[in-house]
Amino acid sequence: MPPAPHMTPSNGIEGGPVSDDSHDAPQTVVAVHPDREISTMQKLPYFVGISRQTAGARGLSMSVVVVPPGGHAEPHIHRGYETGIYVLEGRVETRYGPGLRQSVVTEAGDFLFIPPGVPHQPFNLSKTAPARAIVARDSADEREEVEPYEPETGV
Repeated sequence: MPPAPHMTPSNGIEGGPVSDDSHDAPQTVVAVHPDREISTMQKLPYFVGISRQTAGARGLSMSVVVVPPGGHAEPHIHRGYETGIYVLEGRVETRYGPGLRQSVVTEAGDFLFIPPGVPHQPFNLSKTAPARAIVARDSADEREEVEPYEPETGV
């Protein structure tokens, strides 16, 4: 299994233009160096990798999320796009579905697929070590499209 990504502080984006006859404008290959965590509606440390803002992506976002020891995200829904998760470190229980009554446990080396519109909430099962995962979504603006979910009311 590959080690967790190294989050070295570095500013800037690397890359250069690439010509692609299937698009009107030249494309650019971009290397993104996440240099700081951001706050999200889910209330977890998040390192943005690929997005519309960082790389000019049109239909993809990829980031690293960290679930602190004993921590969890706020319950939420991603409307209109799929989510794929690859667990780098740790064990995570993801509660999902109406009322968050179903759950699945993933650990380092596992993939998790969450269809559009499915409410979910991840919990780090360790009280001593963070869980880390790569999160990919088929939306370049996914951070703007997250909605809170209230398990008691289903809204």
